[in-house]
Amino acid sequence: MQQLILLQTTNLYYTMASGFFALLDDIATLMDDVSVMAKVAGKKTAGLLGDDLAVNAEKASGFMSDREIPVLWKITKGSLLNKVIILPIAFLLSAFVPIAITVILIIGGLYLAYEGAEKIYEYFVPHTHEEEKPALQNRSEEELVAYEKEKVKSAILTDFILSVEIIIIALGAVTGEELVNQIIVVSIIALVATVGVYGIVALIVRMDEFGAKLINLNEEDDSFSDKVGIFLVNALPKVIKGLSIIGTIALLLVSGGIFRHNLHVVHDLFHSWPGMLADLLLGLVVGFVVFLIIMGGKKIFKPESA
Repeated sequence: MQQLILLQTTNLYYTMASGFFALLDDIATLMDDVSVMAKVAGKKTAGLLGDDLAVNAEKASGFMSDREIPVLWKITKGSLLNKVIILPIAFLLSAFVPIAITVILIIGGLYLAYEGAEKIYEYFVPHTHEEEKPALQNRSEEELVAYEKEKVKSAILTDFILSVEIIIIALGAVTGEELVNQIIVVSIIALVATVGVYGIVALIVRMDEFGAKLINLNEEDDSFSDKVGIFLVNALPKVIKGLSIIGTIALLLVSGGIFRHNLHVVHDLFHSWPGMLADLLLGLVVGFVVFLIIMGGKKIFKPESA
């Protein structure tokens, strides 16, 4: 009897062990598949992640030094919340109402094109009707709080639209795969789009702080750390300005790409054009059309001052 019990126990042990190792093998296979698919999805979204970086670096700049990281953290939390909202909706719509994905993308493209056109307009056209705002250091606490809220809100909204595009493209790269693989791969891309992008943005906006620490690292004059520190301090305004320009171009490129890839008429019209040129032109044209419509609407519905 004892031998029978021992034999059954041994068989149960080997059955559990083999089942455990089979589970590990399945997990390893799943992770291999996920790794391969994540690389493919990453390549397809790499351009958008670069655009996302440029746009959000520009959005996260322009604050007082001691508010840069807190503001960036607010935007990052908003970005994570965006992903939590978008991911399940994207999976459901992709499975049951795929046409809704296209509609959402087009609406997002219109907003991005409008924002890009508005930035160009504000750069070239003087705003004589608006009072010139004081520099940040000369503003009251209430004005700084309002300015911060406005910038954070704008950054999170833009992030939401770019996140939709990134997630949809990543989802398209794994169409036809098992649902669990789709969820894992797209979630990885979404996480990289937040942690990776905003981590780099944090490094960019703190360049001057890091440079100042290098300058104060030792008592020597004209040391290597001094040269690097001075370079970083002087480079930050130029980097921010450059990112502002790149971010505006990125908005137009992303919006133009949305129209070209999701509207067959537009795609057929520009099929022989270089992709980047077609996207930029589409973004500019659509952006200024939407901008003029909104400006006209504001003038029509603006209440007359007494």
